[in-house]
Amino acid sequence: MVTTEPNVELQERFAGLLFGTAVGDALGLPAENLSADQIRRRWKGQWKMRFFFGRGMVSDDTEHTLMVAQALLSHPEDAMAFQRTLAWNFRWWLVGLPGGVGLATARACLKLWIGFPPGKSGVHSAGSGPPMRSAILGAYFADEPQRRREFVLASSRLTHQGWQAETAALAVAESVALTMLNHGHPDSSEIVATLLRLSPEEEWQVLLNAIEISLKAQHSVSEFACNLGLKKAVSGYSMHVVPVALYAWLRHPGDFRTALISVLECGGDTDTTGAILGALSGVSGSKRSIPSEWLNALWEWPRSRSLVERIAARLAEQKSSGRARRPVHYFWPGLILRNLFFFAIVLVHGFRRLLPPY
Repeated sequence: MVTTEPNVELQERFAGLLFGTAVGDALGLPAENLSADQIRRRWKGQWKMRFFFGRGMVSDDTEHTLMVAQALLSHPEDAMAFQRTLAWNFRWWLVGLPGGVGLATARACLKLWIGFPPGKSGVHSAGSGPPMRSAILGAYFADEPQRRREFVLASSRLTHQGWQAETAALAVAESVALTMLNHGHPDSSEIVATLLRLSPEEEWQVLLNAIEISLKAQHSVSEFACNLGLKKAVSGYSMHVVPVALYAWLRHPGDFRTALISVLECGGDTDTTGAILGALSGVSGSKRSIPSEWLNALWEWPRSRSLVERIAARLAEQKSSGRARRPVHYFWPGLILRNLFFFAIVLVHGFRRLLPPY
């Protein structure tokens, strides 16, 4: 039944997903590309925001998720129109001098600028760009499996071509959808069974079986990562990032803090594993499940916390009413100044890594 008022639970889960993505991204960003051993040597005590004097800023993981959400507010019923809008979002995002750009995404954006249509802009890559932005599609289309698949693939193929990236993106979306339908309570056996059907590829089947075996054995997240050959760090390969994030989420259901810390301590692509885990845990427990000291330490402009709240509210309103809304406007020219500042801080972190402890 279509209503005119936004569903409160829906809005809370959208907000939890978006803020969870941002918190996981920001918390993991300073540790990106460090090994598990390097992280242990460099930082002692509790995990906290460390990007800039106790504050956290987000990277492309959160930016892409928000661009997908905004494109969804323009075209919630037509996957191809959604893809065209998202393509323009990516074009202008690149012009804004983002501080972090994956190679495959950068190449795809350049192809878009020189005239390739959105359906032909993706490059052959098994990177984790598509899964890091697919969670919001799983939440929005939780009750529409066919449309969910169409939109996830439209988003994925805009930048990446390859079964690994597509399967990983679908896995995140399907996991979120099942959790939404179960009112925030993930059923690990149902989720693993559903994900096994996403691809017949042997590599994917082996990974899902490994998740199932480790869950039964109650292995820690670091033990699971070691079983996949990721003892030192989790690479940016989608078949590494997504299984580790999924396992941490299923291993620690309902515990945002423990799940996120467990995946960040594995090292490697920490901002992306953190963002995906944050989305999964955030949609499970809503915004209130996110530790307040992490959430309050997010330091962003013009993509502020207020903007995220408004996007979540408008998505819920749109879903409840069945009528397309417009994207939430903000002062987008400010992104250039923000990104220049972000890049300067990234350089400081880079120089800091040249000093002990190594």
